Amino acid sequence: MENFPIINLEKLNGDERSTTMEMIKDACENWGFFELVNHGIPHEVMDTVEKLTKGHYKKCMEQRFKELVASKGLDAVQAEVTDLDWESTFFLRHRPVSNIADVPDLDDEYREVMRDFAKRLEKLAEELLDLLCENLGLEKGYLKKAFYGSKGPNFGTKVSNYPPCPKPDLIKGLRAHTDAGGIILLFQDDEVSGLQLLKDEQWIDVPPMRYSIVVNLGDQLEVITNGKYKSVMHRVIAQTNGTRMSLASFYNPGNDAVIYPAPALIEKEEEESKQVYPKFVFDDYMKLYAGLKFQAKEPRFEAMKAMEADVKVDPIASA
Repeated sequence: MENFPIINLEKLNGDERSTTMEMIKDACENWGFFELVNHGIPHEVMDTVEKLTKGHYKKCMEQRFKELVASKGLDAVQAEVTDLDWESTFFLRHRPVSNIADVPDLDDEYREVMRDFAKRLEKLAEELLDLLCENLGLEKGYLKKAFYGSKGPNFGTKVSNYPPCPKPDLIKGLRAHTDAGGIILLFQDDEVSGLQLLKDEQWIDVPPMRYSIVVNLGDQLEVITNGKYKSVMHRVIAQTNGTRMSLASFYNPGNDAVIYPAPALIEKEEEESKQVYPKFVFDDYMKLYAGLKFQAKEPRFEAMKAMEADVKVDPIASA
């Protein structure tokens, strides 16, 4: 089995730049996932985020989750549960308009720390998009512009905890899916594992690693690259011991962004044979995804293709 791709971003600044860029390219083409170390977010910032996130779960969410489990009888299920996940979550929106001030039960320190962490992650996401542009032969800033729409990107963080599960064979922490959006940056527990991706029809563990950021590509990057890069099915396996922390930050297109394959990446043969991904407004895709998240992505792309005749394209980042 090949090793899960681990990218040391510091090496972009030295004589190993070309090798590192090649590793990123291979990860995007063949894995849809990679893990970053030396990514520029200070360890002490990550330590504080982890401490406050775990403290908030204990104080405000753990009891609620236990009550939910009891009310649904989930600790005593005898058959596989396919309509819910063994996770406790809340969502922080950063862009275009932050909701951090409005989320209940967060103390002021946690709000401030998460605002700062989000700014650092947004900067990292945009740096990564430009590295992808470089590898794809697109002009710098192309992907950021493609995501921009009229109000800028959607950017938010899903804060999740996966408590110990008595029946992990019957209830998933999070059912298998691809991510609908753009590029996803995950700060995950370095002790309790559970995240897996599907590669060559096998489920592979994403290794927990202290101070790393796991990156995965969403459906929109598959469309813009016309399938050169792929979004990949992944899931969370619930564990019998330990609560797994997960902060997944989604850098997605703006609601009204028009998404379509970059013209520079479409070969003439593909145009003639019509092997081209669809063109659509991101919000329309999200409405479809909401009901089909845990199904294969290909029918979603086909459904968007059927709607394509109605989409008016704005000449975006080719400018």
